[in-house]
Amino acid sequence: MTRAAITATILVAIFSIVLGQGIKPAPKLELNDVDGRALRLGDYKGKVVLLNFWATWCAPCRAEMPDLVKWQREYKSKGLQVIGVTYRPTELTEAREFIKTIKVNYPVALGDEQTKAMFDKGETLPVTVVIDKKGMVLEVIQGIIFPEEFEQKVKPLLR
Repeated sequence: MTRAAITATILVAIFSIVLGQGIKPAPKLELNDVDGRALRLGDYKGKVVLLNFWATWCAPCRAEMPDLVKWQREYKSKGLQVIGVTYRPTELTEAREFIKTIKVNYPVALGDEQTKAMFDKGETLPVTVVIDKKGMVLEVIQGIIFPEEFEQKVKPLLR
């Protein structure tokens, strides 16, 4: 890593702490996926995790999911793990059908308001939580995570 990159990384970390958006450990989270299996966030330590809160009735959520599927496919081998979490769970059958329709290639867990509140207290959907390989929450992105944001905020963590 170059001296300039190290300096930039340190400045970003200090700046975010000063603004009160400090890096913090991801909370312990254990949910069931849509097939009833246990999904533990802690099991993904060592990977960069995009924890994406969504709902079947949320148009922006539906719009961003093809990018999440694409990024999971393209960057899985570099340590990326997308995890979907339903918000205000709709009918399980509806969630399963939607996941199948858009060919989701990452785990999807059943969440609720309390699950989302562990990371973000707002009502905005979608919300994507960026968690680094050490299990630290680096950022909470409210609204769609755009390709430019992925390039700037996530891709550098995969190196």
